[in-house]
Amino acid sequence: MPRPEVEAATDHVAAFFDVDNTIIRGASAYHLARELYRRGFFGLRDILFAARHSVAYAVLGENLLRIAAIKERALRLIEGRSVAEIISIGEEVYDEVLGHRVFPGTRALLQAHLDAGHEVWLITATPTEIADLLARRLGATGALATRMEATDGHYTGKLTGTMLHGPGKEAAVRELAAARGIDLGGSYAYGDSINDVPILGAVGHPCAINPEPRLRLHAAEVGWPVRDFRRRRRSVKQDLRAGARSASWAGTAWAVSIVARALLRRVRARP
Repeated sequence: MPRPEVEAATDHVAAFFDVDNTIIRGASAYHLARELYRRGFFGLRDILFAARHSVAYAVLGENLLRIAAIKERALRLIEGRSVAEIISIGEEVYDEVLGHRVFPGTRALLQAHLDAGHEVWLITATPTEIADLLARRLGATGALATRMEATDGHYTGKLTGTMLHGPGKEAAVRELAAARGIDLGGSYAYGDSINDVPILGAVGHPCAINPEPRLRLHAAEVGWPVRDFRRRRRSVKQDLRAGARSASWAGTAWAVSIVARALLRRVRARP
């Protein structure tokens, strides 16, 4: 693979990377949730709840009230659990799954920024337990992520601050830049979703990586470079047809399959 070209740092600059589908193929939190389900952290009612909202998302699109409902449900499920336990499970998930799902092209690009003397920050709505782990394993400077409040080593069921989503990412990056003296005009940002537009627009060197259809079109309109590290590249029209279908229904398909397998196990277990 050709080495990515990144300019050496002359000022204090940074590179900001989204996580899901930018660094990690798919949703990193999904793999953590799957392991938590296996360990009994939540049950079938919670899976059905997620499935219902996944169907609503696929049919009606993103909705802030729906996002808030999912967030509240997730926080209730984690309330009272040990922080150390979740971190330990996250380490296992990385070793078994996430480490094998890092895009080699994105890893090489991240390393090129480090070699050029840039700070490298992961910026994601993913829980900080996963984001901090990824940053440490990839050698990044740090991570800005969604933080769950904890007291005496146990989760309270509340967030510390807000979810890092859309404009929240931009606000967090600007706050970090002010605190560390980072020149955003000379800095870089990478993302895959239309929700990453605020952070991409906040730096001098934005780039869409593995973009979903809406971001690909937006990048073409404003002249942002695009890098696709997926094995098979598709045209914008193909992305609009196939990408929307697969992305919208992936969560629903997983939720339904989990419910089906669980019910089948129950039936088989009966005398």
